[in-house]
Amino acid sequence: MNNAAAPVSHGILDLVAQAGFMGKLILLMLVMISVFCWTIIFYKHKALKKIETQNRAFGNFFWQSKSMDDIYLRIDQFSGSSIAALFQSGIKELRKLSAVGGESAGILELENIQRALARASNDQVAEMETHVTWLATTASAAPFIGLFGTVWGIMTSFQGIGASGSANLAVVAPGISEALIATAAGIGAAIPAAISYNYFLNRIKRVAIDMDNFQQDLLNIIRRSQIQTKSGAAPVTMPEETV
Repeated sequence: MNNAAAPVSHGILDLVAQAGFMGKLILLMLVMISVFCWTIIFYKHKALKKIETQNRAFGNFFWQSKSMDDIYLRIDQFSGSSIAALFQSGIKELRKLSAVGGESAGILELENIQRALARASNDQVAEMETHVTWLATTASAAPFIGLFGTVWGIMTSFQGIGASGSANLAVVAPGISEALIATAAGIGAAIPAAISYNYFLNRIKRVAIDMDNFQQDLLNIIRRSQIQTKSGAAPVTMPEETV
């Protein structure tokens, strides 16, 4: 009986190189998914940071300004701000209604502006959530893709054991190790995707809350201006308070 065993390499790259076609295909798929997720993570972090920075800058400018017309003329300086986009949408609707004039001003006018602000807010949130759902999909699906690769590899390994008629550890271990790489790759892709998804979701939620608060403040300013205009007092162009 020949007890000499063929040298077996246990390095990760060697195990990947020795994997079958299906194993390599699954690993390639998981690597591509992981690369795409990391691209989304870096892009979203940069985009949300810009939005948050621009929102703070616009908020300071808004509450320090004395005229909405002045803010509107300089709105292009805050092109990355979601709150500035809300302001622009609300003022555009206000100007359209002011051009119509008549008895339509008042509660109905305020409702029109509120709908315009809500539509703009929904658009901004949808834009911020673009591709974020892919992270959730990866977090839930990647482990199962990896598990499929592991099951496939174990099936192939047992077929080899049955064909050779030998089930000692030296024969079984390399095949099982090769199969388990797929599960490790799936988990490795899922963990950062799950963490990033929850992280970005919380950041988007905070931005959405800031936008909602700004909507209420802007509607209050417009309503007070309408009331003072009807009472014959000078219209309120900007509030006295700051945030």
